[in-house]
Amino acid sequence: MRPLYRRTAMLSIQLIVVLVIVSQLSVQGLAQADPMRVGQGTASSPQAVEKVEKTSLIVTAEYFIGPEDVLDITVWRNADLSKQVTVRPDGRISLPLIGDITAVGRTPAQLSEDISAKLKEYKENPQVSIVVKEVNSYAIYVLGEVVKPGKYPLKSKTTLLQAITIASGFTPTAARNKIVVFRFAKDGGGQIKTKASYDDIVLRDGSNQNMELKPGDQIVVPSETMVLVP
Repeated sequence: MRPLYRRTAMLSIQLIVVLVIVSQLSVQGLAQADPMRVGQGTASSPQAVEKVEKTSLIVTAEYFIGPEDVLDITVWRNADLSKQVTVRPDGRISLPLIGDITAVGRTPAQLSEDISAKLKEYKENPQVSIVVKEVNSYAIYVLGEVVKPGKYPLKSKTTLLQAITIASGFTPTAARNKIVVFRFAKDGGGQIKTKASYDDIVLRDGSNQNMELKPGDQIVVPSETMVLVP
């Protein structure tokens, strides 16, 4: 009986070892197949990382409001004047009592001051707070003679040359030394027009023309046929 007992014990130990190995292999395979399932508390999906990166760019005191942004405007102790609004394409918003007011090119703090100043005609010492609920304007527009014109989201600091690269470069008919950048003025008073030359940036001392782009910037690359020769 003793040899049989020893054999049974050895088989049991071997079976336990096999089960442990299979269990470890299963956990490793699960981690490789779906890293979010193992160590879920520390892993982050690409979408989550992108959201954090974008948030780190936009949640600052210097963020400038742009078209299509959604604003949550609260007037303290006045629910009738508090409202959630979307910035119109013309850069303005509409509020009770004060009507239209320019929002594009203003920071939330600046817009709060503007609204407070207008509300003083109707309310003593109004306190206005603004929260940017949705950021839909954090993008640039590359137009004209580029391979892929369109609207491109800004996920990090981007220069003019990088924007041309994102749009897959110039077309053969592009007037690359006649680039024009349109930008909303900070005071909301229209747009600022800035010219740039690709050759000056790359071949000459024109690195200052390789500007850092801001949300809402419009980069236009005209065709050579559109450029008037003096």
